[in-house]
Amino acid sequence: MGTDGAEAVRRSFLTGFVPRADDPLPETPLPEPAWDAVDAEGGPYPRLSAEFWTSRQRQAANLHEISYRACYKPQLPRHFIERLTGPGDRVYDPFSGRGTTALEAALLGRRVAANDVNPLARMLAEPRLTPPEPAEVAARLAAIPKAGASDGLDLGMFFHPDTEAEILGLRDWCLARAESGELDPLDTWIRMVATNRLTGHSPGFFSVYTLPPNQAVSAEKQRQINVQREQSPAYRDTHALILKKTKQLLSGLQADQRRNLAFAAQDARFLTGDARRTVTLMDGCMALTVTSPPFLDVVDYSGDNWLRCWFTGLDAEAIGRGISTPRTVAAWSETMADVFAELHRVTRPGGFVAFEVGEVRRGKVRLDEVVLPLGLKAGFRAHGVLVNAQTFTKTAHIWGVGNNDKGTNSNRVVLFEKA
Repeated sequence: MGTDGAEAVRRSFLTGFVPRADDPLPETPLPEPAWDAVDAEGGPYPRLSAEFWTSRQRQAANLHEISYRACYKPQLPRHFIERLTGPGDRVYDPFSGRGTTALEAALLGRRVAANDVNPLARMLAEPRLTPPEPAEVAARLAAIPKAGASDGLDLGMFFHPDTEAEILGLRDWCLARAESGELDPLDTWIRMVATNRLTGHSPGFFSVYTLPPNQAVSAEKQRQINVQREQSPAYRDTHALILKKTKQLLSGLQADQRRNLAFAAQDARFLTGDARRTVTLMDGCMALTVTSPPFLDVVDYSGDNWLRCWFTGLDAEAIGRGISTPRTVAAWSETMADVFAELHRVTRPGGFVAFEVGEVRRGKVRLDEVVLPLGLKAGFRAHGVLVNAQTFTKTAHIWGVGNNDKGTNSNRVVLFEKA
């Protein structure tokens, strides 16, 4: 993006990135942004509040519908990718989670890079850049035995015995193929879908009723749920559910989107490691970073993913030790300062970083106010903060999430540019 493009960004920020003429119209007209300010060195900087992207459910490609804790909607990265990059530019997320930024960038014809300290993130994201045809998945499933050897872990509180046998068969197949070097894109797709279908709150999952799929409760907690609900696990046909989920993920995927995914897959970079030390990424290679780091100690990533880690052969405890979840603002700031230094290195001149954070400690700590000076110290210039005002759904209220009152529900994006 040249000088004219950067100037357009500055002008558009002052109007809150008002949607372009070809953007989908929101349910209601975009309101005038509410103004506020964040004081920092060289400030104050504008903080604009409005509904910049929709809070409605399922308003993006079905291919995104893979559950993971603390993930944002695809509309958030799309808002910045469409405005700040062009086709072929590389878009990065150093805290990639389920891969929302990488996948949305790929669908839009951008090249992608993603990093996460949790190896599960790559398993969930990378296969979706090379989506198979349902018939191919069905043929591969037919070759996978519907039984496997137990490793002694009791999962009877989650699964019917026949379902558990099928899960063990899938697990054995994927682990053996990975060890022999025969794991191919069909296998990784099936592993990704099965990992997402392990446990959940509807008959579309392998398990009896439990918490949503991004929160795997402990075995003892599930026993309590079963007693309270007077339930026992019913048989689920795991192969049929994998094929059903495959068709749902691929539903609506257009030919041009498949071409864009194939283009991105050619040189996509998926890293597993510390976001502060991504030494294999070249200096100045990123046009845009859109990311959201862990917010202090809000989410127990290893505890939520223990069952997924078991299925994929990962060590949940080791992963938990490697995930940095500082418990104080000072410790979190120290970690993020190093992240910003690394982002400054990999961002090209004229490139951007959209850094999404929230409020924590029941709204007492606004992390955008913490982040803004960190980016400035790393050498970026700041444009300000966009706060996406949202009205949450009935489902969110069921799980105790109110409207913009718990902090992590509030998208607060600090926008930086590398001069």
